[in-house]
Amino acid sequence: MKNYVIVGNGVAAVGCIEGIRSVDSTGAITVVSEENSPAYCRPLISYYLEKKTTLEKMPYRPADFYEKNGCTVLYGQKAEKIDADTQTVLLSGGAALPYTSVCVATGSSPFVPPFAGLERVKNKFSFMTVEDTLALEKALSPNANVFIVGAGLIGLKCAEGIAKRVKSVTVCDLADRVLSSILDGECAALMQTQLEENGIAFMLGDTAVAFTENSATMKSGKKVEFDILVLAVGVRANTALVKEAGGEVNRGVVVDTSMKTSLPSVYAAGDCAEGYDLSLGARRVLAILPNAYMQGFTAGVNMAGGKKAFDNAIPMNSIGFFGLHAMTAGTYEGTMVEEKTENSLKRFFIKDDRLSGFILIGHCERVGILTSLIREKTPLSSVDFDLLTKVSTSLAFNPEVRKKKFGTTV
Repeated sequence: MKNYVIVGNGVAAVGCIEGIRSVDSTGAITVVSEENSPAYCRPLISYYLEKKTTLEKMPYRPADFYEKNGCTVLYGQKAEKIDADTQTVLLSGGAALPYTSVCVATGSSPFVPPFAGLERVKNKFSFMTVEDTLALEKALSPNANVFIVGAGLIGLKCAEGIAKRVKSVTVCDLADRVLSSILDGECAALMQTQLEENGIAFMLGDTAVAFTENSATMKSGKKVEFDILVLAVGVRANTALVKEAGGEVNRGVVVDTSMKTSLPSVYAAGDCAEGYDLSLGARRVLAILPNAYMQGFTAGVNMAGGKKAFDNAIPMNSIGFFGLHAMTAGTYEGTMVEEKTENSLKRFFIKDDRLSGFILIGHCERVGILTSLIREKTPLSSVDFDLLTKVSTSLAFNPEVRKKKFGTTV
């Protein structure tokens, strides 16, 4: 009987378990979980703070998931080392787990720059886990002024989550716009306006460089007083296990399309992995939930002796703040085609007769069709792209393609 070890207990781990069980129904699966809770949907933590969901509704799978799949979960345990020669995972408590194959699904951790005086701040928090969220919640009060360093997705979702529960929220970022990694200037401005209309203040093109207990000195020289500090500068892939075992690591753990690392019988999946990006034509970390699941599932199938490749991953983001939603995918290369209305903005990027990427704000219908155009590298000359972008309908495809994509009912 095979012994499977999964290091990490997030969405990628769930995918890996289900991938293994799609091939092997009897092998032993051991999950090493640093957190003391079952796998949950991390994007829901901001909705928990908004009181739009509860802790009971956050698990990614039903309560009996691990039992039904024959998994042993070691909660509150940390994997310290992978010994590729003896095929064992060594835990912090001294135990050694033998494996036939192992999947590293360790995710990422907050990146905290070496700010001067940061150790003096008592009420400082990250915003990545349920534990982070519960700790932050205890500090919230109607009279609290909150300062968030980082105007990326994590920082802004935190701002949205606490906006109605505190006196003020101020967000700073060295970039000149919010969500700078996924939105261009005009699109970012739309999202910023929505956030500002709901009480969020911004200091862009500026960031903290030093702290006292309740204040920040900015690069510009300005001072910001706060009661609560949230650090959301960015994240880094947790690659140490593979790197220290001698595996190839770049920004993430380098994997091929089967999710195999450079080490024998060692796979990686999720936010710690650097896999193939179809839209870029190269490897990079794609730290998004659907990608984590598919990488995990692919790793599981191959760990169990099946054959599966995940070779059509693309960057995708689905975000929303106070009712204004945006979706992005692919890369923003080539000629831009734009459609604007009073309440929406759509930008499509076309290169070599292919859709390379898009940004949709306000109206985000039929995104699946658009992402399929990118994944399948569909020649736009074979579809009525003008019709597709204006009314988002399957009628943009010729009858043969419609039948293939949508079946005979379309």
